[in-house]
Amino acid sequence: MSDSLQHAFSPAMLGKLPLKNRILKAATYEGKTPDGIPGDLLLNFHKGIVRGGTAMTTIGYCTTEADGRINDQMMWMHEGVRDRLIDINRELKKAAPDAAISGQMTHCGNFSKNRKMQRLKRPLGPSRQFNMLGAASGMPFAGAMAVSNIDYLVQTYFDAALLMKETGFDAIEIHFSHGYGISQFISPKTNRRTDNYGGSLANRMRLPLRVMDAVRQAVGDDFPILGKIGLTDGIKGGLQIDEAVEVAAMLDAGGIDALICSGGTSSFNPMVYFRGDTLEKGLIEVEQNPIMKMGLKLIGSRMFHYYPYEELYFLDDAKRVRDRVNCQMVYIGGCTDVASIEKVMSEGFDFIQLGRPLIKDPNFVKHAMSDRNYKNGCTHCNRCASLIEAPGGIYCPLNLEDAPA
Repeated sequence: MSDSLQHAFSPAMLGKLPLKNRILKAATYEGKTPDGIPGDLLLNFHKGIVRGGTAMTTIGYCTTEADGRINDQMMWMHEGVRDRLIDINRELKKAAPDAAISGQMTHCGNFSKNRKMQRLKRPLGPSRQFNMLGAASGMPFAGAMAVSNIDYLVQTYFDAALLMKETGFDAIEIHFSHGYGISQFISPKTNRRTDNYGGSLANRMRLPLRVMDAVRQAVGDDFPILGKIGLTDGIKGGLQIDEAVEVAAMLDAGGIDALICSGGTSSFNPMVYFRGDTLEKGLIEVEQNPIMKMGLKLIGSRMFHYYPYEELYFLDDAKRVRDRVNCQMVYIGGCTDVASIEKVMSEGFDFIQLGRPLIKDPNFVKHAMSDRNYKNGCTHCNRCASLIEAPGGIYCPLNLEDAPA
């Protein structure tokens, strides 16, 4: 085994959190919290990950309030899920005592089709805009947050972080990317404000930095906070790499423990972060809303652009961030084979997050550690991602096809 591979599979510290190796589960919304309640579906999915050797799994889209959900099946952090989260985290530790558990904090902002809003009448973001996702659900327009709404949002992050630490999470990942609530403030495409929260990058970063500070106050200095940022929005007028590097520097200066560099937006150009086969066909197959299904058929090809898959597709831009910051770096984006793990480690990254490869094979780490020639088998068809709203949530269809009759 090369020095780089030995490094990947050796113990490491994420901030002050000891991990058994440097391979982490990426935060992905799995569609396994029916009616917003975490239970056996979510537990069993992550059990497979931690038993397979991954150092830290990440429970994705732990939204900070009920109105921060994209749809009404998503989980939000509140007292009603406290005991269930305690049980899930306890059971995951029983399944793999040497594994750690992270939770990804996020908020949809103005990107929502959730008809079961509790506090608001319609989704809110930095500026008024057309809410394409919510149009078929009777919510075609999103409003602009008043400063009081921004203050409330920051408080939800504090409260959610406190609950997550108390229920047994070992780390928290804040989602600053992919076109969700905080990302909408960072991006010049979606933030057209003229007050202290819009205009210059310093102003557009005011909310993200307040959120990070609130989370830090809630969890303390010794609790790891990761941040997922965008390298590009992948759309004209959106965030681009030069500004993204400065976003990273500002979060680094603000005390983030580690940065994860992704790209693209769920609202405008999601295929930037997927690559490979587009989601269009799969989403049409599972969509239950007839208006949304028709919309996907009409404009899906314009929304889901095709980007050929290649290994390590974010590496070059992520290296620019690596060179700018002092915090730890987590690589994500097209790391499917052992040679790619070796390459990322040799480039000086501290950790690697895997998404689809772990959905294909939860035992990825065990297999890669024991076999230098291990082939994961993920074809980047992205059919797993199109199943987020299917009954039971995501799974790898290839595994069903490969199963013995």
